[in-house]
Amino acid sequence: MNEENETLRWPTNLDRAAIVERLVQVRVLAEEAGLEDLAARFADVENMPSGQIGTSVVSALTWIQEKTEYPAITSQLAMVAMNLKNLK
Repeated sequence: MNEENETLRWPTNLDRAAIVERLVQVRVLAEEAGLEDLAARFADVENMPSGQIGTSVVSALTWIQEKTEYPAITSQLAMVAMNLKNLK
């Protein structure tokens, strides 16, 4: 995924499936970076209720936004956060 181009057309119409897909990517990136606590927040994201997804995204974004060494994870979480209103 090319994040530099994606920010030019920041998608604000992601549906639940697209949100979950991005959060699975976040989970994989977090695991690869050794961020087990962050990965655990999305351990069963495919089956989480919408409210739990929203809470996990906001808390994860709050935690990681100060950690500039993880821009790919931060940008995915920010993009999902902008789309939480679309969760059904």
